[in-house]
Amino acid sequence: MAVILYHNPRCSKSRQTLALLQDRGVKPQVIEYLKTPPDAATLSDILDKLSMAPRDLMRRKEAVYGELGLDNPELDRDALIQAMVENPILIERPILVVDGRKAALGRPPEQVLGIL
Repeated sequence: MAVILYHNPRCSKSRQTLALLQDRGVKPQVIEYLKTPPDAATLSDILDKLSMAPRDLMRRKEAVYGELGLDNPELDRDALIQAMVENPILIERPILVVDGRKAALGRPPEQVLGIL
């Protein structure tokens, strides 16, 4: 089973999700997405797996969200995804991807267990 965790070590939910996985013997490939953000195609694929629109995966309280005017309803999916690629702090975390087929947002952390 290939397991990827998009992780921010400074985020308590992300740390809790990683610990939850490790406690169950799952050793995910950990990608610190702030250092290595997903590209637009990968992020689009993750959104599809999560059945989410880009804004649903955005941290709207981040200052950059307002600074970039990302609440503008005229912005399309591609523009919003590109904003997340260029400003990965906007991406909600943690995200678990299993076998490239399923994804879950670890909010709460236990939510990722449903795709293992």
